Amino acid sequence: MHIPKVGFNHNKTQQAEFEIFELESLYQRNFELATHHPEHPHRISFFNLIYIEEGSGTHMVDFKEYPLSPGSFIFIQREQVHAFDFVCKVKGKIILFTQSFLDQVHANMRLPNYTPTHLNSQHTPLIKLDKENNQRCQTLINEMIKENLHAQSDPLILMYLFSTLSLMLHRLRPELRPDVLSQGQSIKFARFLDLLFIHFNKIRDGNWYASQINTTYKTLNQICKLATNLTAKQLIDSYTIIEIKRCLVVSSITSQQVAYDFGFEDASNFVKYFKKQVGLTPSQFQKKYLKPVL
Repeated sequence: MHIPKVGFNHNKTQQAEFEIFELESLYQRNFELATHHPEHPHRISFFNLIYIEEGSGTHMVDFKEYPLSPGSFIFIQREQVHAFDFVCKVKGKIILFTQSFLDQVHANMRLPNYTPTHLNSQHTPLIKLDKENNQRCQTLINEMIKENLHAQSDPLILMYLFSTLSLMLHRLRPELRPDVLSQGQSIKFARFLDLLFIHFNKIRDGNWYASQINTTYKTLNQICKLATNLTAKQLIDSYTIIEIKRCLVVSSITSQQVAYDFGFEDASNFVKYFKKQVGLTPSQFQKKYLKPVL
């Protein structure tokens, strides 16, 4: 089974790199001719914030179900796999934005770094707001919608509103490290991730990634530790493992095929690598999580 990848629709947003819309509108779309259905696992090439206003249900992120209720936010990083629940049809907003949008915001104002904290085992994409913070965030989201639809919409106003929302949500997540990356470090880190997302299945050498972004491995390592509390090598391994898990969970692929697809010398080396990182062999992990295809 192949996990479809969904890209950002630049034409729909007039190259704005940002979109916000009602969750309900997603349920009403016709997906008969689409390459994927939102209820099925799919990978995104952009960032996604899902805010719940009414109802309850679940949302799958990397094959783990998270409970949703009014005041819930789900953070989905680019290149993560997720799926919507169309049965419960919770109401709320979906906010989509690209790395280019974040780069623009970083250049104009203060903004938390959207680093791949999901690669750290302590991470959760879910945050539940109390009544006061829920009302404040709801106001900011509604103002973003109004500005986005305004006849003379100003990108800078939208960026300020988005930055305010991001800072508020960031403050409510004490498990995240304080933002200490400079703008230059943020750019290098984003470019490192761009390369990792492309070459992870063939290249796991931190020195190669450092040379590609014109820096040293020591500097790259420092940036990674500041951003995620993981070394560059730990980040590379974590991302590689999560991609392997995705392959194992959605198909009955063999260890030999995974070893070939991910550039290991042989199946034995792959199994040792996977077990060291996960604590289970690939077949043990597969049996634990693989769902039958209906």
